[in-house]
Amino acid sequence: MAHTSPDAASQGPMLVNPGGPGGAGLQYSIFGQFVPDGAGDTYDWIGFDPRGVGASEPSLSCVPDFDGYDRPDYVPINHSIERAWLTRSKDYADACEANAGPLLDHMTTVEAALDLESVRKALGAEQLNYYGFSYGTYLGQVYATMFPDRLRRVIFDGNVDPTSVWYRSNLEQNVAFERAITVYFDWIARHDDVYHLGTTGGAVERRYYAEKARLSGNPAGGIIGPDELSDLFLQAGYYVYGWEDVAEAFAGWVSDRDWEPLRDLYGSPPFDDNGHAVYLAVVCTDAPWTRSYPRYRMTNWVSHFRAPFASWGNAWFNSPCLTWPGRSSRPTNVDGSGVDSALLINETLDAATPFTGALEVRDRFPNSVLIEGVGGTTHSGSLSGVACTDDIIVEYLRSGTLPARGSARAADVRCDPVPQPEPQPAAQRTLDQDQSDQRAEFAATVPR
Repeated sequence: MAHTSPDAASQGPMLVNPGGPGGAGLQYSIFGQFVPDGAGDTYDWIGFDPRGVGASEPSLSCVPDFDGYDRPDYVPINHSIERAWLTRSKDYADACEANAGPLLDHMTTVEAALDLESVRKALGAEQLNYYGFSYGTYLGQVYATMFPDRLRRVIFDGNVDPTSVWYRSNLEQNVAFERAITVYFDWIARHDDVYHLGTTGGAVERRYYAEKARLSGNPAGGIIGPDELSDLFLQAGYYVYGWEDVAEAFAGWVSDRDWEPLRDLYGSPPFDDNGHAVYLAVVCTDAPWTRSYPRYRMTNWVSHFRAPFASWGNAWFNSPCLTWPGRSSRPTNVDGSGVDSALLINETLDAATPFTGALEVRDRFPNSVLIEGVGGTTHSGSLSGVACTDDIIVEYLRSGTLPARGSARAADVRCDPVPQPEPQPAAQRTLDQDQSDQRAEFAATVPR
């Protein structure tokens, strides 16, 4: 979307990447509308589908129903389940090779950064402004390392730790999701008058695992098994936006065995495989990935015993990397010292990109300032109506001014997080909630 201010006030192109990797970005051309007080009006907002994604050609897809209904249980409690997942994973990698071929050797973040530079050249712009979410922060970090003088205003929300890509980052996520889902279980318990799922977080958690066990071998409606229930709750570990929807659907299942709301939340065929395919094409090749399944099994069982909520689901989501046909690269040694300014945003208990990663990025971008959404669990939730954070974004976009950077290895500004919702019947959801849901649509690309 082109700037709506007078041409003399134009601040140039603002490229937006929603994360993933594998998130489609064309719709982010309207993201400037979410910036308060018209502070986005002086920029040309550019959303784009990275290579392999969506409208980009070729668009990568491997096995369209890989993330579909009633799959083998995530937790491989017997050899049959384990063999089924290993077969599925290898079949997926083989299908990607058959469908994409040489493209798989050219899907690294370094090559995506070169694509950003091609966009800059095509625009005839001396510099780019950049707003990256989740994986988009890592893409921005790599671009900043390669082309530091080409970046002007930089906002990173949900910061990827550049020292952890990508094998270790998934293990770190497992522990972080365990913390985040505990916060969600506690929230459900505080609203037991609405959901009737337990008066303590522990009771809600036990109910969740009991229902997962019940669904094993007996999926709700014949389609929603334990994996699908895990995936639904995983969304609550990412964002507060849909907390009511997940709790309502789960409560309906527990009390009335009403499975259709679970299906509606999970989605219906045909499933879009593009995001998962591109995700793997990047993470399997950005850095070396283990090829040893015994090592993989041991590491993920250890993770499971510490953090059972997400560990094996995350493991199988990534397991095609065990036999991935694309050529692996080496991770970039990120150096943001040549960037004049950057605004970093992260909530304390963000599970997808833990807060320690934001501190690492702050270290590597010495001209940056970090905002912490204190105690929050929402991933990449900027411009969600938190005045403390939004006001800083507005001022930075308008004038380039940032708050003072502190001397400690800590956040420079502490703000409220995206607020937890107050439950109310779906029919009484306010206009503000509808707008929040619209913002959440942009966050719906699940960055893992």
